[in-house]
Amino acid sequence: MKTANNPNILTTIQINAIRQLLENTKNILITTHHNPDGDAIGSSMALYHTLKSAGIESTVVVPNTIPDSISWIEGSDEILIFEEQDSSRIDQVFAEAGLIFCLDFNAPRRVGEKMQKPLEASSAVKILIDHHPQPQTSAFDYLYSETSASSTAELVYKFLQLLEFEKHINKAAAESLYTGIVTDTGSFSFSCNDPDIYLITADLIKRGVDAELLHRRIFDTFSEKRLRLMGYAIHQKLLVLHTFHTAIISLTKEELERFDHKAGDTEGIVNLPLSISNINVSILLTERDDLIRLSFRSKGDFEVNKLAGEHFDGGGHRNAAGGNSELSMQETIEKIKTVLPLYLNELQYQI
Repeated sequence: MKTANNPNILTTIQINAIRQLLENTKNILITTHHNPDGDAIGSSMALYHTLKSAGIESTVVVPNTIPDSISWIEGSDEILIFEEQDSSRIDQVFAEAGLIFCLDFNAPRRVGEKMQKPLEASSAVKILIDHHPQPQTSAFDYLYSETSASSTAELVYKFLQLLEFEKHINKAAAESLYTGIVTDTGSFSFSCNDPDIYLITADLIKRGVDAELLHRRIFDTFSEKRLRLMGYAIHQKLLVLHTFHTAIISLTKEELERFDHKAGDTEGIVNLPLSISNINVSILLTERDDLIRLSFRSKGDFEVNKLAGEHFDGGGHRNAAGGNSELSMQETIEKIKTVLPLYLNELQYQI
């Protein structure tokens, strides 16, 4: 199955080796990136539930808090949250692991500086399942990486098919997979032109997924303060740069605290300006303790992962990426204004 076009697709020999590992490894970990989203948690819990259905126990460890919008996923209360655990316990969990599944990130640094250390120090066999470009191949023993995939959840489904484990995908696993796919495609509004996505979701519905109910759980469970934060962001903090077909929203730490910000509350805000005619790039800046976090979204062919990687120590997908800035909020906005002219021709895309 390994091809010249994608050397990170598993071979039949590798699949057989992974089956042996699953049968013979006692301590299996599943982990994902810092600030886990719907795809990160959905793909992790899908693998967890499917392995459990097959009689294989595992532990899910994530770097930090799970957003409320996906905390309903079955088994999420059993996840070990690194930042909330005693460090010695987490170090022991990683040290005793014989196999670690690394989902929805392409390099160890994506789990955050604190959890990166025990992850890299672990002697466990590491299996990457991910759809982000340019995976750090040297950090993993096996790679199942495909950038054209809609989500890591889609790849987990296909990975389970390769293992011939699809018969173990129960309702809890199906709901987790659906969550990963629907959130990473923006409810099937981008990265969604592959028929495989719809064949997979149809199968998940056959396995018991109530698509209408899950959509409400994921997208219609805002707190009042979160909705007011979104309104404030659009009304008070939206900066439109018409020349560059770009919109910027910036939220300081004080503003986030004013609306009692919780993990996941800014999710989706970055997408809103893309509904403006002739706006092709949207950038959300949020102030953290020691840096400015940038979220990039685009429509059409403009590669925001290129913009994030070249100027903001980031990366991601063509239409969705992230980055960081150690400058102040205003200095970061000025830097964006400085670099956008470099991409003027590419920003001219029209729907």
